[in-house]
Amino acid sequence: MTSVSNSSLSFTSSSCSSSPSSRTTSPKPPQSPPALSSPLRWSLKYDVLVCHSSDPSDTEEAVHLVSFLEAHSLRCFLVHRDTCPGGAFSTELCEAIQNSHLRALLITPNFLQDEWCMYMMHQALSEGPMSNRMLPLVHNLPHSQYPQELKFRFYFDLGKHPDQCYTRVSNTVVQCE
Repeated sequence: MTSVSNSSLSFTSSSCSSSPSSRTTSPKPPQSPPALSSPLRWSLKYDVLVCHSSDPSDTEEAVHLVSFLEAHSLRCFLVHRDTCPGGAFSTELCEAIQNSHLRALLITPNFLQDEWCMYMMHQALSEGPMSNRMLPLVHNLPHSQYPQELKFRFYFDLGKHPDQCYTRVSNTVVQCE
């Protein structure tokens, strides 16, 4: 499987014009992408569910990712933050999966050892092998340990430039809505 190369990440400018007519005395606020106001987006509670292990370093990385995504007006689900205390864990997770447009899996060595993470990965895979609703994010994981169940999927490698990958994840979420 191939990772998304950080050197091939491309960014587009929302509007760069040097024409005199584009310069005004009262600048307009930036427009949010049309997908963020589409009725399809609001058909589900979350734009993206972020699945990660309970290891503190994985939780910290997931919180950074969610902070970035939420700063870009995306609605995220995090287990430790968004589950109901006293609720049935598996029910809460399955409902969150069903109520999310996309699933970002923060795949680390700890993720592979966590039964709930593997359960969530398999729940997300149960939609079918060609579903485009899963975003594998690899962090501190050698390619040789990448899950066999995901071998047909490209992944984002957070190892070198996490902010660039976060931007790509954000753009992917917006494009899929």
